[in-house]
Amino acid sequence: MRRSLFLRIVDALKDHDNYFMQKKDSLDRLRLSTLQKVTTVFRILAYGASADSTNEYIRISESTAILCMKKFYRTIVEVFGDEYLRTPNINDVTRLLKKSEERGFLGMLGSLDCMHWAWKNCPMAWTGQYLGRHGSPTVILEAVASYDLWIWHAYFGLSGSNNDINVLQSSNLFANLTQGIAPLAYYTIQGTEYNVGYYLADCIYPKWSTLVQTISQPQGRKKQYFAMMQEAYRKDVEHAFGVLQLRLAIVK
Repeated sequence: MRRSLFLRIVDALKDHDNYFMQKKDSLDRLRLSTLQKVTTVFRILAYGASADSTNEYIRISESTAILCMKKFYRTIVEVFGDEYLRTPNINDVTRLLKKSEERGFLGMLGSLDCMHWAWKNCPMAWTGQYLGRHGSPTVILEAVASYDLWIWHAYFGLSGSNNDINVLQSSNLFANLTQGIAPLAYYTIQGTEYNVGYYLADCIYPKWSTLVQTISQPQGRKKQYFAMMQEAYRKDVEHAFGVLQLRLAIVK
């Protein structure tokens, strides 16, 4: 993580939640600093470290490390949620459509896919709810990501043994579209005007007008070129998943 980004997060946490301020105890001694608390959280997230291991490096007890984590993610959502946990606005849609036109997919708003990973530390009481097809607890993240690694849709935490289609049917990605609150995308292809964007997806998904898949066994240069480009640009979301797991070992 860049130093400037880390310090931006530190300052935001300190300004928003008094818990992250360095205070004095009853003996007028300085207690844990803001940097200690935030560094503890990032060690857990970035390296998948256990809460009790932070005491060796940062001198923070297990209970305090867990409390720091809870305070951290709640404050992050409160401070940065309006900016980073939102659906695309008009300016975002315009930017996405411009980039998709440059790439030859006018009207594309991103790539859709699911990431599955084993929940190694799943509580025993929840094991049955999240038991996957491989016999171990599994968590699924459905996401839409753009070319610049912006994950602007995420649906996470569905219990039970699921595949990508089950998750799609229970998520709000297309439910928002039917309710008229999804981002509108205005574009024209061969004289026909559209106001709904689409997403690149793999062949497991249903053949909806809002999901564009590759062509199986394409015949002819045009179809072969389309299949090649679709499969290449569809990997935007896989790229985002890869970066997410690389930066945050806790989700591996």
